[in-house]
Amino acid sequence: MKNPIENDAVLLLQDGTRYFGKGFGKASTVVGEVVFNTGMVGYTESLTDPSYGGQLLSFTYPLIGNYGVPAYSDIDEFSLPRYFESSKIQTNGVIINQLCELPSHWSSTRTFDEWLTSEGITGISSIDTRSLTIKIRESGVMMGLISYDPDNNDSDLNSVLDKSQTYDALEFFKHTSTKKPKTYGTANDKVVILDFGVKNGIIRNILQRSYSAVIVPYNYTFEQIMEYNPKGILISNGPGDPQRCQDSFNTIKKICNSNIPILGICLGHQLIALSLGASTYKLQYGHRGQNKSCKDLVTGKNFVTSQNHGYAVDYKSLDNTQLEPWFINLDDNSLEGIRHKNNTCIAVQFHPEAHPGPYDASYVFDLFFRMMSV
Repeated sequence: MKNPIENDAVLLLQDGTRYFGKGFGKASTVVGEVVFNTGMVGYTESLTDPSYGGQLLSFTYPLIGNYGVPAYSDIDEFSLPRYFESSKIQTNGVIINQLCELPSHWSSTRTFDEWLTSEGITGISSIDTRSLTIKIRESGVMMGLISYDPDNNDSDLNSVLDKSQTYDALEFFKHTSTKKPKTYGTANDKVVILDFGVKNGIIRNILQRSYSAVIVPYNYTFEQIMEYNPKGILISNGPGDPQRCQDSFNTIKKICNSNIPILGICLGHQLIALSLGASTYKLQYGHRGQNKSCKDLVTGKNFVTSQNHGYAVDYKSLDNTQLEPWFINLDDNSLEGIRHKNNTCIAVQFHPEAHPGPYDASYVFDLFFRMMSV
């Protein structure tokens, strides 16, 4: 592998395109689906979001690491980390333009580079992320590889990439789901979360409304869930192709056909749709960022939302189901929310809990909890 002088890392895309840059974090070679996030801030929340599992995340904002990285031990009143959405970085690798080595923020305990190094994550900087973003927008997301090799050893990177499995073929949710039930809070009224990779922000929103949150593995049955006597059930976010979660469809269908209030978020939105007869498809480059506009078709109001998804529910596929559209994306008119016509089942493709992002759509949680109080 021949690099321009001073560069010791390369980003190789599936179509053969190479971007040379400077490596940071762990010196290694990593493979994943290359996607981009348009947010200006929130890199600690984004990188620890389980929905990014299996991906190489490129930040379009050119300066990353400016405010450093806080400690995981900085927790809120619910003992949840304030600035992280899980206990570790979930992406396979990180792609940025400029790496800040001298951060400034009162909560910072380490640099961005030190954080990635401590967690064994490989990054590449000095990349023309604007050019990369345009390429993904025009050609679609694709598999890629980051090779950070300070010794500049020759290796057949094309062969490594060719032998890797495609993103759509992998079941990342099996790694991001809890392995055993966990309970947060002490309230008698409970919300059970069917976990495919739930964010801390979602748990926090439940606890803030004086409910306990019980997180159960993705493969729990309807009967096992009902043993907790939940007031409501939440189908969580998570990584990967929703079609890979077929083992959970029957459980989710039973949940949706019960009289219990249901809320689906992100992957949960797609799983509810699939379980009730609708279909999903892969977006060309996805929606990832904190500045995505949506319209509530019930109220006619528009909101700025936080999003992180590469798949969407097919609007037309709702025609033969008991589901109706609730939100649409104002950029491409894709479906961003659904409601059941006959019972208390609602779902959104965006993240009403934000983290990072605006709280404009937090009323989705309010609606869910009002349904539980009836």
